[in-house]
Amino acid sequence: MTDKIPGLNEAIPKWDVALEALARNEYQQKGAALRIDDFTRLSKDHVIRFDDIMVTLFELVLQGEWRYEDDERTLKVLTRDEINHLYVNGRLSDRDVRHYTGYWSPIHR
Repeated sequence: MTDKIPGLNEAIPKWDVALEALARNEYQQKGAALRIDDFTRLSKDHVIRFDDIMVTLFELVLQGEWRYEDDERTLKVLTRDEINHLYVNGRLSDRDVRHYTGYWSPIHR
């Protein structure tokens, strides 16, 4: 899903496109769904805040661009309310996302 800026013909994604590209590249190189450990490593390797990566991934799932499956590989539908409740302290921490240890992957169209 994207927004449009008045006067521009280009749609603006609701997520960080650079972080999506980083995650998508990692997915392609790995050849498998990504997990929290992958995002933690990416954040350290590229000196990017972990919560920025996770905010992007949550938004991608909410917008139907990526999918999230739990540890048993069951597809989970995430809701905006569910994600908003994670921001208790204003930023996501490892503790906030500890229940999302499953599998993250782009939806192929």
